[in-house]
Amino acid sequence: MPVRALFPTLFYEGQIDDDALIAELEQSALQLAQDDRAGRAWSRANGYRGYTSYASLNDLPARDPAFAALKRKLDRHVAAFAEELQLDLGGRRLRLDSLWVNVMQRHATHSGHIHPHSAISGTFYVAVPPGSGALKLEDPRLPLLMAAPLRPDTFVYAEPAQGSVFLWESWLRHEVMPSDAKEPRISISFNYS
Repeated sequence: MPVRALFPTLFYEGQIDDDALIAELEQSALQLAQDDRAGRAWSRANGYRGYTSYASLNDLPARDPAFAALKRKLDRHVAAFAEELQLDLGGRRLRLDSLWVNVMQRHATHSGHIHPHSAISGTFYVAVPPGSGALKLEDPRLPLLMAAPLRPDTFVYAEPAQGSVFLWESWLRHEVMPSDAKEPRISISFNYS
């Protein structure tokens, strides 16, 4: 008797191999972490070990040519993923809704969450020193499994490297595992709607 896989959860793992762009983005991210007082204050107030521009800056592609170049590359990755997901966009394209920098210090983590009001979310990894920690993805059926025994893939850990592009549908619950790296892990997260 055949068994079909229904409603699969897709996860995209791509790569941007552009050392010059990655170096520019790293420099820009570190400069933002120094200059963005509102972002540093938000990070402190919310217990974020390091810096994020999540709540302070929403115009990075317009502000810095390196982020504009990254956006153009991400647009292509997101379009390919949307096609693989077979999203019916009615002839339209997904557009970048938000993009923010994360400079995470040692022991930094980001607890489980989703990205409401978006279709596709993702992260581009600029600097991933050894021990940085993985992205933990949760089986979306988990709240509905009730008395079912655990499966070996209830949680999946995606290990990033410098230049990695990870994409997922925004409803997929995920978290950033604690970093044990001695140097900051630098990433750029984003949403498309």
